[in-house]
Amino acid sequence: MDLNVLLGVGAGIAVLTGIGAGIGIGIATSGLIQAIARQPEASNKYTPMFFVGVALAESTAIYGLVVAIILITRLG
Repeated sequence: MDLNVLLGVGAGIAVLTGIGAGIGIGIATSGLIQAIARQPEASNKYTPMFFVGVALAESTAIYGLVVAIILITRLG
């Protein structure tokens, strides 16, 4: 197989990390909304933890994008 084909496939797979991040953020948001609906007075307790989780999930998508960009720049 040609190296350019492998780099292209690797870049495509690296970009797929965005799907996992989107699913993770959706599940976290769902959990936060359910927790706040059950105990509205505890929303100040849950919100900071939610943002930390969202930041961690989003960082995996950014890492995947960076890897994909690095692989794409090596094409050609």
